[in-house]
Amino acid sequence: METKVYKINDIEKDFWAIDEAAALIRQGQVVAFPTETVYGLGANALDGQAVDRIFKAKGRPNDNPLIVHVSRRGDIEPLVLEAPPETHALMEAFWPGPLTIILKKSGVVPHETTAGLSTVALRMPNHPIALALIERSGVPLAAPSANTSGSLSPTTAQHVLEDLSGAIPMILDGIYPCRVGLESTVLDMSGENPIILRPGGITPGMLKEVLRCVDLDESILKPTDPRHSPRSPGMKYKHYAPRAQVVIFKGSSLEMMADKINDALDEYLGRGLKVGILASDETLSHYSQGEIISMGSREDPAAIATGLYASLREFDKAGVDIILAEWVEEEEEGLAIMNRMIRAAGFHVVDTSR
Repeated sequence: METKVYKINDIEKDFWAIDEAAALIRQGQVVAFPTETVYGLGANALDGQAVDRIFKAKGRPNDNPLIVHVSRRGDIEPLVLEAPPETHALMEAFWPGPLTIILKKSGVVPHETTAGLSTVALRMPNHPIALALIERSGVPLAAPSANTSGSLSPTTAQHVLEDLSGAIPMILDGIYPCRVGLESTVLDMSGENPIILRPGGITPGMLKEVLRCVDLDESILKPTDPRHSPRSPGMKYKHYAPRAQVVIFKGSSLEMMADKINDALDEYLGRGLKVGILASDETLSHYSQGEIISMGSREDPAAIATGLYASLREFDKAGVDIILAEWVEEEEEGLAIMNRMIRAAGFHVVDTSR
């Protein structure tokens, strides 16, 4: 299969490309498209066979539920049995935007989309191409990240092409960037208390300004029991992973953390391995060997989030065998960053303060 890539420089002049993509969606095919978080791989969420094509293209286990994307708030009404009053306040505050809301699903949504769960995850993306594609398709789009399952999520059309060339018919390449850079916050509103299952660009602090209380799922920074099906995308044991092994170093001070990374660096170099170091602006001067990339300043965790996957992909291009990464304080966007990083590392964390 040839994968066409259509560059959209002007959404009005290039609307023909969106119409062609929408036609593919209506035919039961899959299309990659940009959102403000990462690139998504979309298909008609109400067509079980079309949704199966997403799983096949990605090599994704079919027990991993998908997020359903809509272009208007009212579009969720036929998809759910009920929406708590707080849901409307959340949509008013954060839609369109990087917040996914889980509600009890109606019979309209096929089990392929929800992995057999009684709930459905819903989001309204804040990206003009994504919204136009959903609108022109005339159906909600089930759309996980447009990459091979378990690997790094794509934040450019080139990333999608590297992973899925020949596996999907079309990629919409948007001039507008994936400014958030990490997948959406997933908030479960189907039970008694709101629970964040996956952190993202909408932080706990932001949610608490709308909700009376919000809990954090205990598996955000811990392994999920492999015997249980995931309630949200990205809850598998290892996810968001580059090709190289990742080891995260956590310390009581930046200096101690950098010292331990340098000790490990010497050990791995001595074994003949090619080593990458994922540092921060504040620690760059501590390192002089290996492939060194700064994820940005610790004073700006939102910027670190935006560039995280691109930085890890640079290590893939450099062909490193192992990546030694610094821990980021899990406050606000830092929680989402560490959720992705520890899963990329398969929870291999070295606590240098002990």
